[in-house]
Formats: sequence, C-alpha cells, structure tokens
Amino acid sequence: MNARILLIENEPELVVTVSDLLGAEGYQVEFAMDGPSGLARASSGQYELIVLDAMLPGKTGSDVCRELRQSGFDGGILMLTGNSEVADRVIALKLGVDDYMTKPFEPTELAARVEALLRRVGRQKRLRVTTYRFGEVEVDFERAEAYKRGQRINITAKELELLRYLVDNRDRVVTREEILRNVWQYTADISSRTVDVHVSWLRQKLERNTHQPQFIQTVRTKGYRFSTA
Repeated sequence: MNARILLIENEPELVVTVSDLLGAEGYQVEFAMDGPSGLARASSGQYELIVLDAMLPGKTGSDVCRELRQSGFDGGILMLTGNSEVADRVIALKLGVDDYMTKPFEPTELAARVEALLRRVGRQKRLRVTTYRFGEVEVDFERAEAYKRGQRINITAKELELLRYLVDNRDRVVTREEILRNVWQYTADISSRTVDVHVSWLRQKLERNTHQPQFIQTVRTKGYRFSTA
C-alpha cells in the first residue's frame, strides 16, 4: 500500500487532517500549500496520486492539473473543492481530473476513493508497460528478452515475470506474500525463500553492484521495492 501521495492544499487544518488520515492508511504523504510549489514538486517527484485543492494561491488547481497532464503525468488526480457546481466538475474532468470531492467530506469516503483510484491507475500503468529501460538494462517483456550494455542476458520466464511485477509496482514496497500471490499464485510447495532466491538471481544479472543494489532494493522486514530514483 506504500503509494506516494502529494497533497496540494492551502488550508493548514485540512493539510493535517488529510495527511494524518492517509498516513494512517499506510501511504507516504507529502504536501505543498500553493499552486506553483505544488506543480514543481509534482513534476519532480514520483507520485502515484495527487490530492489537489481547486482554489490555490499562485495557480488554481485546474491550472496545475492542466500543466501536469500536458507534461505527461499519468498518475491519479483527485480534486477537492468547496464548489458543488456541475459545470465546474465537468471542466475539471475535461482537464484530466480523475475524481472529484466537494468539501466538507467524510474522511472515510476520501480514504475509499483514494484506494479505488490507486487501484485503477495501477491497472492502467501495468497495461502500458511492455518495454522498460533502467540503468544499463533494457527489457522487452513481450518478446521475453533482456539486454545489459547491449548484450543479451539469459533470463528465465519466472525471473522475467518477477521483474515485470516489480517494475509494474515500481517505487512501491511489495511484500513477499504479495509476490507469491501474484507471481507464483501461492502454490503449496512454494515458500517466501523462493522469492529471495529469485531476487538474488535477478540482481546478479541486472545490477552493477549486488551488495548495494540500485534498482531491486530490500525493505527490511517488509519486502522489496523497485526504485526508479
């Protein structure tokens, strides 16, 4: 669940309320309190979701949304507004907002909408990843081929499937249990040690330094994260 969320909101009380609410759900929450700084942070960081106030100093929420979509941001955008006019909602949706909530709102509904939007965005991203480059490596998942410094790597089908799952969920911590469920379908004779072994094999083939891996990182007591930083 450790998705990164950026909250762009200029009401201090609401910043605290929403940050605490989403933090308690396990999300990594950062915030900005005006349009220009929110846009700069959103453009420079890897966020799965942006919770965006419609009325911000410096730039409106609509301006921020439009510029993010024009720059290629493909994460989720949930807009918060005190205006319940249908016309405003239509404009926001046309600019690229994925969901819309009117203030005041119930905290439990906000948390539910965030969870649903993250699921939807995650599915969309997974459908688009067919090739991927990182460091010295290029992977073509459709052709089941991987290259490092232009030289083809001998990679097994299960290693490729594991790598694809990590890449699809990049910058998010995935537990061994989640990997077993989605890559191995939890067969009775598979243990979490199998995940560790396959991760070790991938690192040997893909990482420059297996003792300090840059991409396939271990998150102690939790699992693994494929880092794009």
